[in-house]
Amino acid sequence: MNKLLRRAEEKARRHPERVAFRFCWKKDGEWLATTRAEFVAQAKVVARSLCALGLKEKDTIAICSPNTPQILITEYGAFYNRLAVIPLYSSSSQTQYDFIVANGGAQVLFVGDKHQYPLAYRYWKEHPDKIRCIVIYKYDGIAREADDTVSIGWDDFVRMGMEAVPEIETEVSERAGRGLPEDMATLIYTSGTTGEPKGVCISHSNYDAAMDMHLKLLTQINEHDVSMAFLPMSHILEKAWCYFCITRGLEIAVNYDPRVIQDTIKEVEPNLMCCVPRFWEKVYAGVKEKISKMSPMQRMMVTRAIKVGKRRNLDYVRLGKDVPALLEKEYQFWDKRIFSKLKKAIGIPNPNFFPTAGAPLSDRICMFMRSVGIDVIIGYGLSETTATVSCFRDKGYEIGTVGKPLPGVQVRIDDSGEILVKGDSVTAGYYNNPEANAAAFTDDGFFRTGDAGYLTPDGAIVLTERVKDLFKTSNGKYIAPQLLESRLAENKYIDETAVIGDQRKYVTALVVPNLSQLRPWAEKHGVDIEDTEKMLRDPKVYDFMMKQIDEVQADLAEFEKIKKIYLLPYHFSIMHGEVTNTMKVRRPVVAKRYAREIESMYE
Repeated sequence: MNKLLRRAEEKARRHPERVAFRFCWKKDGEWLATTRAEFVAQAKVVARSLCALGLKEKDTIAICSPNTPQILITEYGAFYNRLAVIPLYSSSSQTQYDFIVANGGAQVLFVGDKHQYPLAYRYWKEHPDKIRCIVIYKYDGIAREADDTVSIGWDDFVRMGMEAVPEIETEVSERAGRGLPEDMATLIYTSGTTGEPKGVCISHSNYDAAMDMHLKLLTQINEHDVSMAFLPMSHILEKAWCYFCITRGLEIAVNYDPRVIQDTIKEVEPNLMCCVPRFWEKVYAGVKEKISKMSPMQRMMVTRAIKVGKRRNLDYVRLGKDVPALLEKEYQFWDKRIFSKLKKAIGIPNPNFFPTAGAPLSDRICMFMRSVGIDVIIGYGLSETTATVSCFRDKGYEIGTVGKPLPGVQVRIDDSGEILVKGDSVTAGYYNNPEANAAAFTDDGFFRTGDAGYLTPDGAIVLTERVKDLFKTSNGKYIAPQLLESRLAENKYIDETAVIGDQRKYVTALVVPNLSQLRPWAEKHGVDIEDTEKMLRDPKVYDFMMKQIDEVQADLAEFEKIKKIYLLPYHFSIMHGEVTNTMKVRRPVVAKRYAREIESMYE
C-alpha cells in the first residue's frame, strides 16, 4: 500500500474522532465536520464504486470541480485502486477540458455542479465509447440533458460502493496491496503561458518525498492548527498541501467559492492557508486605504507600531536573536492595540504561517506582513516539482528571495541563468510526450524550470523572471515584466497589468484599473463615470493613472520605466486565453488580442 493511504489510515486509527475536514456548501450555511475515521471509510466506499465501474489498475479519472471534500475522498478512493487522477480547473473552457481529458485518457468524469456538467456531457457526446460514467458532486439544480444516459449523482455513485459484492471489496484490497511508489498518482496539466498544456506525471514517490521534506521542515505546526483550502485543489500547491495536512493530521476547512473567502475566513479563523500573492496585495491595499483615512495622530501611532514590529520580527526573531526586553514590551503593546485588531479584521486572529507562491510578492508587502505578525512564507515551485522547490525557513530567511531549497532538493544555475532542479520530488517526465521530456531535462537529470534566477551566498534562490517572459527592447536592454507587474499590484488603483516592450523602443503597459477605487476619484474631479470606456479615455484619468505608475517605478532605471499606458475596462480573461488558470499573463495571446491598443502606444 502506498504511503499516502497508509498515513491516512494510521491517523484514523490513532485518533478516529478528530476532524479531517469541515465544509459548507453555501454562504451562511452550516459547517459540517467529517472525522478521520469517516474520511477513510468514505474513501474505501468510493474505491469500491470505481472498481465496480470496471476501471483497471493504472487507468485515469478526471475531476473538474470547485473545492469540496469529495475531491479528496475521490482521489484517495482512486489511490486504493492504483488509479491516477487528472485535476482540471473548474473554470476550464470546453477546448481545455476536451484536450486534457482526451490526452489523459480519463474514463470516469467527476464534475462539481451545473457549471462543469456541460463540459463533461459535451465531451461524452463526442466520445461516447470512451466514458464509463459522469459523476456529479452537487446534483441539486442540475438540468440533465434528455439523452444523457451516463451521468449519476454523487449519492448514487456512493451507493454503488456500499452495495458492491464482496468480490469487489477483495479486489480493491488486493489492488491497494500491490501499490508501488512509482505508480502515477496525479496527472496534472500545466496551464502553460505558451503552447498546449503538458501532462505532468506525479508519482506516489514524488508525493512521499515532498511529504517527508515538509514533515522535517515545518516543525512550527501545531497538531490543532486548522488549514483553509482556499486555492483550487486543481492547483499543485493546494493539492500537495491538502495531502500534507492529511499526512500530518491537520484539520482542513474547505472553501467552496473563492469569491466569498473574506466571509469564510472570518467564520473559520484558520491558522494556516496557502495563498497566491494577489490575496496579500488586496489585504495590503485595504490596510493602506484605512490608514490614509486616519487622523494624523493615529497614522503616527501606526507608523511607530510597524517600525517596532519590523525591528523586532526582522532584526531579531528572523535571525534567531533574543529580543531586547524593552523592544519586546513595546511590541506586545502595539500587538494588543493594533496588530491583533488587524489580524482579527482579516480573519486570522491566531496565525501560524501562510505559504505563498505562484507569482512574485513585493518585498514591501512581505516585510509589512512579517512586521505585523503575519508570517507569510514565500516559496517557489512548479507542478513538475510537486510544488515546493524552496521556501522561507522559520529562522534566517532572506527578504527578496524565495527561500532555500528543501532538504533533498538540488538546485543549480546554468550558464544562461536558468534554474535547474533535481530530487525525489521532481517528476519523471511528461505523459506520452518524449519531445517535451527531451527538452525538459539535462543529460545528468536536472529539470529545466524555465525560470531565471541566482543563488545568494547563503544558498537562497532569487527569482528574476520566467526565461520566456524576459524581453529585450530595441535598444538592447533586458526587461523583467513580472517584477514590474508585481510592483504595480501594490497600488490600490491598479488591478491588473501586462507590461509590453519586446523589440520596442520603450516599455508600455496595458492596465486594468481598480474601478471601485478609480470611479470615486474620477467623480470627485468632474469626470463623467456613467460610461466606463469614456471615463478611461479622459485625459485627467490617464494623467492620474500615469502618476500612480510613476510613483511605483520612481527608483527604477530609466530604460525599465513604463512610458505609456492603455487603460482597459475589463479584466484579462481565462476563457479567452489571455491569462492562465493561475492568472499568469499569456503574453503572445495578449499581444495579438490587443495589437491595436498596443500599437497606439507607439504611434
